[in-house]
Amino acid sequence: MADDEAEDEGPAVELGEGKPVEGAPIARVASRLTWPQEKSSILRKEGDAVIRTPSGPQTLSDVLDRVDETYFDSRQTFVTSVHDVIGTGPVRTSE
Repeated sequence: MADDEAEDEGPAVELGEGKPVEGAPIARVASRLTWPQEKSSILRKEGDAVIRTPSGPQTLSDVLDRVDETYFDSRQTFVTSVHDVIGTGPVRTSE
């Protein structure tokens, strides 16, 4: 009975009306893969994915072209390598 009441209340967090952000977070792309992965395999599976970066949306293949690693033993290694290239910080919103 308590579950039915929770569903009627609506979402627990209200979503804002702010400007949209283009691209997917790198963590979302990384979560779609199993680890370990070779760079070539990631490019084949997710290379056309557009990811969010502080300088605007970029394809994962463009970012991975600037990564020296060819093998990622874990999701964290992959995410860290991508962040080393794209940086961290606020992400631009769509204009």
